Amino acid sequence: MANSCGKLILSIYIGFYCSAVFTPQICICSQFTSSSIDQFKKDPGAFPVATNGEIFPWRELRLPTVVIPLHYDLFVHPNLTSLDFVASEKIEVLVRDATQFIILHSTDLEIMNATLQSEEDLRYRKPGEKLTVLSYPAHEQIALLAPEKLMADLRYSVAIDFQAKLADGFEGFYKSTYRTLGGETRTIAVTDFEPTQARMAFPCFDEPLFKANFSIKIRRESRHIALSNTPKVKTIELEGGLLEDHFETTVKMSTYLVAYIVCDFSSVSGTASSGVKVSIYAAPDKWSQTHYALEASLKLLDFYENYFDIHYPLPKLDLVAIPDFESGAMENWGLITYRETSLLFDPKTSSTSDKLWVTEVIAHELAHQWFGNLVTMEWWNDIWLNEGFARYMELVSVNATYPELQFDDNFVNMCFEVIKRDSLNSSHPISNQAETPTQVKEMFDAVSYNKGACILNMLKDFLSEEKFKNGIIHYLRKFSYRNAKNDDLWSSLSNACLESDFTSDGFCYSSSKTTSNTLTFLRENVEIKEMMATWTLQKGIPLVVVNREGRSLRLRQERFLSGVFKEDPEWGTLQERYLWHIPVTYSMSSSNVIHRYILKSKTDTLDLPVETSWVKFNVDSNGYYIVHYEGHGWDQLITLLNQNHTLLRPKDRIGLIHDAFQLVSAGRLTLDKALDLTRYLQHETSIPALLKGLEYLELFYHIMERRNVSDVTENLKLYLLQYFKPMIDMQSWSDEGSAWDRVLRSALLKLACYLNYAPCIRKATELFSQWMESSGKLNIPTDVLKIVYSVGAQKPAGWNYLLEQYELSLSGAEKNKILYALSTSKHQEKLMKLIELGMEGKVIKTQDLAALLYAIARNPKGQQLAWNFVKENWTHLLKKFDLGSFPIRMIISGTTSHFSSKDELQEVKLFFESLKAQGSHLEIFQIVLETISKNIKWLEKNLPTLRNWLLISI
Repeated sequence: MANSCGKLILSIYIGFYCSAVFTPQICICSQFTSSSIDQFKKDPGAFPVATNGEIFPWRELRLPTVVIPLHYDLFVHPNLTSLDFVASEKIEVLVRDATQFIILHSTDLEIMNATLQSEEDLRYRKPGEKLTVLSYPAHEQIALLAPEKLMADLRYSVAIDFQAKLADGFEGFYKSTYRTLGGETRTIAVTDFEPTQARMAFPCFDEPLFKANFSIKIRRESRHIALSNTPKVKTIELEGGLLEDHFETTVKMSTYLVAYIVCDFSSVSGTASSGVKVSIYAAPDKWSQTHYALEASLKLLDFYENYFDIHYPLPKLDLVAIPDFESGAMENWGLITYRETSLLFDPKTSSTSDKLWVTEVIAHELAHQWFGNLVTMEWWNDIWLNEGFARYMELVSVNATYPELQFDDNFVNMCFEVIKRDSLNSSHPISNQAETPTQVKEMFDAVSYNKGACILNMLKDFLSEEKFKNGIIHYLRKFSYRNAKNDDLWSSLSNACLESDFTSDGFCYSSSKTTSNTLTFLRENVEIKEMMATWTLQKGIPLVVVNREGRSLRLRQERFLSGVFKEDPEWGTLQERYLWHIPVTYSMSSSNVIHRYILKSKTDTLDLPVETSWVKFNVDSNGYYIVHYEGHGWDQLITLLNQNHTLLRPKDRIGLIHDAFQLVSAGRLTLDKALDLTRYLQHETSIPALLKGLEYLELFYHIMERRNVSDVTENLKLYLLQYFKPMIDMQSWSDEGSAWDRVLRSALLKLACYLNYAPCIRKATELFSQWMESSGKLNIPTDVLKIVYSVGAQKPAGWNYLLEQYELSLSGAEKNKILYALSTSKHQEKLMKLIELGMEGKVIKTQDLAALLYAIARNPKGQQLAWNFVKENWTHLLKKFDLGSFPIRMIISGTTSHFSSKDELQEVKLFFESLKAQGSHLEIFQIVLETISKNIKWLEKNLPTLRNWLLISI
């Protein structure tokens, strides 16, 4: 699943003992065995009560493993007029231990009939025995009670007839609507099951470990088509003009990957090198926007098949743009579903950032066809094995297939972003306990996705690309069509080495590393499992403190905590028991060699082979750690940047800027020192490094503006326009240049117009007027489209016209740009109108409400408006989005995490306490409170410094 946060806005460990059941080939954890069932017989009073008042024979959230599914035969008939569906299924199950009941997941399904047939009944065509159905909604489970005990090691067939309404939200089997060019509203039916919503569509064993095969039949009207995971085998014509499509039986897979759609979409198709048919589906009026996705999908599928040396196992791959979709995309095997903005590309309105987004989301979901689908985590505590790998493979695949997009610098920034989250005490380990559906949903966050990807990239750099690749191929082959956990990955990476790569102690090292001038690398015995446990089973990020005296380097590792200073009383307690095995890299002035060392103790000393004028740690920012240079270390690096910044690699310069400002937030470096480091930027030739420095300066401006610190706000505005004026004036209002040239253009012109730089406002106003006069027909360069719209939205006539165009536009990319522009209005009544339209869900779709509230909250005129709305309409928001879902977490964080006063902190705290009293508790509550406290502390410590630094600088 692709998380859509960034694009929509603005541009522990649990070890289960597993016993293998070899017939069929499936590994089922013996966490729940027949002993739990025996306990029910002895003490039924300890068990919950079903909805009919009878005792429900199971009390655990997780399903028992005495019965496992082998095959589902599923029939579904949705009615897109009455907005409901009728369905039936036959589940072939294997009974591992004798039992008298079967526990399944089922949510909001009306079970009309359930019967059981033994193998003998099926052989002699005997009618099935009726099963008693008990329901326990608190655990989303049903119990099927058999009249006689089911015998161990036998197979049975469970038949269930059921019906339900098509869901209103974005989960299960739900309805989605779109408007045609002619103004007609059309309805489609689509599924989205990850992580725990297959149970909303059909009764099932809805846990990733219960893999099975699925044979699906879908009944539809002739004006629609049906799609599922596999190709259609045949279509049967029925009375009344209905059609029934039968699909090939799937490979063995988890329930959350099952998918089916009934729609009237059009498609474009191509064939990959291996013969796989790839098709892109979209609403008919948006068919012209599907062609880039087809090109990218074919290139990326070819890449993955070659890279993994494992064929994509299905004969077809469909990618479908869904009009209403909660996340960025979902990796259903053979039928990947996307939010329209994550798949469709309109050359007239999609910017280079939009193109990169579409490319990386396609790359992410295609990677899942191997990581997640072919090999699936045992339980959701290890969802990072799916999501972290898919995010990491974005880097590998996009760099290989679209080098012109220069994606690796984006990847570095992604790691920097998750560091902000991970440096809070409220973070969590990558592999983290999650039991309830809400807890499972909360696992789909930046730590699982981005930190997971960043530590994989660090491990690749440690092992070498070749060894890492061999290891993951070994992992995929060994666990194909099965489930895996953390340790399985580390074992595969350890065992992927050649015999010649092992030391006498049995540990594997990269041949490319052993030939480098490493100081002590060969003496280190670092087992991968032991090392990586320090990164996956404990939360947080390490700080490597470097103190150089002559040729001696004294290293110290600490836990890096943003917003907690060394002099704070809690600092020592928060440091206890944290230790990482850190694959440290460093470079020196004396040579271009990358030196490597494993820091696995709190302190250590390295002796340099030669004298050097400077040392830079974390080469190319490949390591997931922050570096602090004590003594004169920072002064030496700042001098180096000012004298000849090109002596450091571009990513090293980005890393220095990032680390310096992070250290300010932890009280380890003064703000004026970090700001002094940015003075060299007027000579910077690397656009990503330039943008990183600009990012922090712009952030400080927005903080001051929101806090209404007028003198600092004005002086920072003067400094920004004075310092970056030559670069701003160089920008053309066009789509020319490389990917990073275009990103820089958008960033600089956006800032210039936001700061009311007269030439920028004048040009944007001119283009907006021409666009209005052309009735929206003028093609404005896509890189400046959002800027032009934002300037135009400041006048009432322009704002109203943009809202009209928003409703008419067929481009999701353009609609995002218009919605952002509308959210920048200084008029609160207009901002309130946007929120009302978002709640209504017609003009502004409900899927965009969270991003809208986020954007309005970033507007100084809208921050209190958005927050008040959330407080007053919380119950209404929960009717639109599930507690724990990404939109709810985004709404909470987006409307509060920028606060920076004690009064605001107290107000947010009281609101969260009221929600907890109502039974709503989310991890995001603590994250927000800690973030606001950090903001308060930052201002108290750094506002005078920033004020004085600006007075000196302008």
